[in-house]
Amino acid sequence: MDWLTLMIVVVVLSSAIAVLLLKDFLAALAAFSVVSLGMSVLFVIVRAPDVAMTEAAIGAGLSSLLFALALRRLGLWRTRK
Repeated sequence: MDWLTLMIVVVVLSSAIAVLLLKDFLAALAAFSVVSLGMSVLFVIVRAPDVAMTEAAIGAGLSSLLFALALRRLGLWRTRK
């Protein structure tokens, strides 16, 4: 179980760094969703299923949807070439 936790922490940290460094807004949004989903898996590992469900629903689901709608509204939805 320790290796799984370590791998998830590495994925969450690398995704969080990717959110900060990516120039493409859609890619940053996808990395943001990975951070939220990774955190929800970590909450399951530490046996906090209620917090995990909330993080998955609000963090990965609703927040990502709101950010995507904001990108579309601002005209930043398209990827840059």
